[in-house]
Amino acid sequence: MSEATPTTGSPRFQVSENHLVDLTATAAEKVTEIRAAEEIEADMALRLRVVGGGCAGFSYDLYFDNKTELDREYKLSGCDVIVDEMSLMYLVGTTIDYVESLSGAGFKFDNPGVKSTCGCGSSFS
Repeated sequence: MSEATPTTGSPRFQVSENHLVDLTATAAEKVTEIRAAEEIEADMALRLRVVGGGCAGFSYDLYFDNKTELDREYKLSGCDVIVDEMSLMYLVGTTIDYVESLSGAGFKFDNPGVKSTCGCGSSFS
């Protein structure tokens, strides 16, 4: 797990190493619920990833995976989370929440580094 505390990013995003990404309590509860329902192995962590694609250029990806030597590992709201270095630079300052509404339910990424999103809201640039 990362224990360092230096700040990272541009002056707009002065975020400590321990808070590069945040997971709300609601999102953490949902992750725990999904882990139990799908009987995910205890040694697997929630992987946060940014991938190319989507109408605005990038999209978010969440799934359970094993840590590799290229990952940073965090404990966020009681959940083990892993992020690769390339994705991390796009996720600095992001808060992940789980929302339920009349239009559906899902994980919501509040990313201060996003310049624009697509009309459907599933990708960003």
